[in-house]
Amino acid sequence: MTTKQFKAESKRLLEMMINSIYSQKEIFLRELISNSSDAIDKMYYKALTDDTISFDQGDYYIKVTADKENRLLVITDTGIGMTKEELENNLGTIAKSGSLAFKNENESKDGHDIIGQFGVGFYSSFMVADEVTVISKARGSEEAYKWESKGTEGYIIVPTEKESVGTEITLKIKENTEDDQYDEYLEEYRLKSIIKKYSDFIRYPIKMDVTVSKPKEDNEEEFVEYQEEETINSMVPIWRKNKNELTTEDYENFYSEKHYGFDKPLKHIHISVDGAVRYNSILFIPEKMPYDYYTKEFEKGLELYSSGVLIMEKCSDLLPDYFSFVKGMVDSEDLSLNISREILQHDRQLKLIAKNIRKKISSQLQSLLKDEREKYEEFYNSFGRQLKYGVYSDFGANKEELQDLLMFYSSKEKKMVTLDEYVSRMADDQKFIYYASGESYDRIEKMPQTELVADKGYEILYFTDEVDEFAIRMLMAYKEKEFKSVSSGDLGIEDEGKESAEAEQSDNKELFDSLKEILSGKVTDVKVSKRLKNHPVCLSTVGEVSIEMEKILKAMPDNQNVQADKVLEINTSHEIFSSLKSAFESDKEKLNLYTNLLYNQALLIEGLPLEDPVEFTNNMCKVMK
Repeated sequence: MTTKQFKAESKRLLEMMINSIYSQKEIFLRELISNSSDAIDKMYYKALTDDTISFDQGDYYIKVTADKENRLLVITDTGIGMTKEELENNLGTIAKSGSLAFKNENESKDGHDIIGQFGVGFYSSFMVADEVTVISKARGSEEAYKWESKGTEGYIIVPTEKESVGTEITLKIKENTEDDQYDEYLEEYRLKSIIKKYSDFIRYPIKMDVTVSKPKEDNEEEFVEYQEEETINSMVPIWRKNKNELTTEDYENFYSEKHYGFDKPLKHIHISVDGAVRYNSILFIPEKMPYDYYTKEFEKGLELYSSGVLIMEKCSDLLPDYFSFVKGMVDSEDLSLNISREILQHDRQLKLIAKNIRKKISSQLQSLLKDEREKYEEFYNSFGRQLKYGVYSDFGANKEELQDLLMFYSSKEKKMVTLDEYVSRMADDQKFIYYASGESYDRIEKMPQTELVADKGYEILYFTDEVDEFAIRMLMAYKEKEFKSVSSGDLGIEDEGKESAEAEQSDNKELFDSLKEILSGKVTDVKVSKRLKNHPVCLSTVGEVSIEMEKILKAMPDNQNVQADKVLEINTSHEIFSSLKSAFESDKEKLNLYTNLLYNQALLIEGLPLEDPVEFTNNMCKVMK
């Protein structure tokens, strides 16, 4: 008996397999089952052109059997089998399975396809096995052959006995080590979970002898255990069924079975495409946000299948970040796969699928907003922030797609409104879309800066998410209407008080210059306010950085001490202004005291920290005395 050597490429691959090129060893079973499915597919193709072959689906299956005592795992199929030459070519040489060549020779349009490349996936057996034995009998052959190998040292092929056509692969499972518990690949529950996870939608039955228990006939309190053959996989995936056959309950059950979430999905999207790229997909818009959604542990992505075989649990390339909340799967026959089937090549087909999926999700959200407003608001409450991040990220590349999905709380409507709804209600003389930023609706409503805009009868959008202003700055305008913060130095509102404010600023120039000097380094200017009606002071800003943006940027780990250019605005109609004038004329120390108190008051209104709380309390005491 002569031991044959693997070809150089195959030997290198085998060495990598033994040292686990795959990130998860469990996928060896997926590979072997896919190969068995290939073998049955080949029989099916032959039956299409050979009238002597009867293809009764019930005669074709895959069986997985574990022998814990002898540490053996056996995978049997009733497929086309292999001749001695095919064993040599398919198992002795890397990726020389003949699956792809067979497919090209036997093209069919009824949906059957060859999944794997036998020679590649087969080698994954050596991740968990010390020795692998393959016994196969090819259709039309009277002889059977055994292929056997203990790894890189080589293999033997010898004649053997086998009654039926098909292939039987026996793995001698490795002993446990400190790092790996190989026993698990002999446990019934573990094998079933791997089959369900990766191969649930293989079109042929995957059978196992499972342990069941039932009460004794003479004593129902005692149970007896026995072995019963069970089909583990469901075989017909829901995404290949006609949409008209499925109910909302069917989709919800699938969502639950796949552990996409503990909630119920708000909406599902069932896609079947048979064009330049063929694929099926079921997508879900969740009802609730996962607890880890905004943590670095959260992984976005869709399950990716190739002809019913799970390739990746989280294919992130199929979803843009701003739709990372979407759950679901994609199954395609057209995707190119690399050596391990585990990492997808980023090819044209994948990009086409991703582009189509993005459009479908966007369209579904638009429909939800238009036709089921309550449901959309429920969704937006959970994931609206992610859409706003989408507007802000990638330098605004996606803002056109996302802007109509945004919602903000309205000062007039007292509820969430879209930008389109806001613009449709704008007064004829209104130039800007006004917004105010703060920690809560209640705090924003009390902001002094809102007085003038509110008095004009203009609607104000309330921004309470840290990303809101950044997103709006990236958006810049909506339907040719620019956004304007109520804290902006220039509100663009022409009113009767403009000339009188300028005159008052001029008449009290020395006072305002003195106030500016006292607050040097803290504000860029001190001026008469045209926006305040009842409040004594407020802060406004000039430039790109607002006060809310300053707060957010300062809270970041890489804080670079970004400052907003603040302006202290004073209401000259308020009685406090008389006190300032009086102090300026007769008591410079008191002017200094009042100025700092007013500045700190403005900081508190904005929710900014006081630079010196002790000094502030001492100043308050001085005033009280």
